[in-house]
Amino acid sequence: MARRTTGVFAISVAAEMTSLQVQNLRVYERRGLLEPDRTPGGTRLYSEADIDRLHRIRTLLAEGLNIAGIARVLALEGEVDRLRGEVARLRRRDGAQPRQT
Repeated sequence: MARRTTGVFAISVAAEMTSLQVQNLRVYERRGLLEPDRTPGGTRLYSEADIDRLHRIRTLLAEGLNIAGIARVLALEGEVDRLRGEVARLRRRDGAQPRQT
């Protein structure tokens, strides 16, 4: 999992991979939509997980959401993922079979 979350892509590469403008990536970071790694010199490095998140942001923008709406959707999706993990953990602890979704 750490490999997916380790920053390896420069901002220009991340912008190209996601068909977004470099300045937009900076805005998304300032608005708290993502937090790329930084080198000791301050250069942004985007992970595979960041690239996935940028694709999700682009999709939500295309659907007409504004930045505040996107922030809320991403927060709710993160909460759903966290809760699913918790349910799976509890089921494993109790010996219950995982349900297919």
